[in-house]
Amino acid sequence: MLFAIGFRFILRYRRTLGDISGAPAVDTMLHATYYVVGHFHIVMGVAAIFGIFAATYYWFPKMFGRSMDEGLGKLHFWLTFTGVYCIFMPMHFLGVAGGIRRYADSTGPSYLAALQPVHEFMTIAAFATAAAQLIFFWNFFRSLTRGAPASANPWNATTLEWATTSPPPRDNFGGQFPSVYRVPTNTACRAKQQTFCPRTSRRKERCARARAEPEKSRSGPI
Repeated sequence: MLFAIGFRFILRYRRTLGDISGAPAVDTMLHATYYVVGHFHIVMGVAAIFGIFAATYYWFPKMFGRSMDEGLGKLHFWLTFTGVYCIFMPMHFLGVAGGIRRYADSTGPSYLAALQPVHEFMTIAAFATAAAQLIFFWNFFRSLTRGAPASANPWNATTLEWATTSPPPRDNFGGQFPSVYRVPTNTACRAKQQTFCPRTSRRKERCARARAEPEKSRSGPI
């Protein structure tokens, strides 16, 4: 969930700063600067990577029958989220200051030499963010064998892949194919102490009750 929220946050960021460079008068000044580099890569690159991470954490229990570590997942998110902004946000300031993006040596002109500490800061942030990805790989491969066993539906999700076991059998549903009675968006429950209604439950039947305590196999909102 954190990576999904981060993905949406980046898209909102795209609308805020992307509309600025969409004005012809402003784009003429910023087009050949680091402003475009920072904006393009955080939207087209980082947003896509956040979507991949969100999907991996979400479907890992279904694919492998085990849960990834929640604490390591949160640590990975915050280090990555902070790191990418430490890399790409300074690029916008460099662009506004006139930092040219196609110069191999930015120490020649005096006004570019004054921006060199910003380049050094971004380089350190890039190495730190890359190192933070080792947490993800450690969590991923360790959880394949040592992760807590996952239940069939640890997220209380309503889509049909969570109506079978984790991991699913060869034919996905073990010969017992589910009957669908609800549309995917109809998740509300009228009864008290109920959190969700799976698509396989009849409208007149009582939906699944909320668990009093979260399951140990649940890896949390990552």
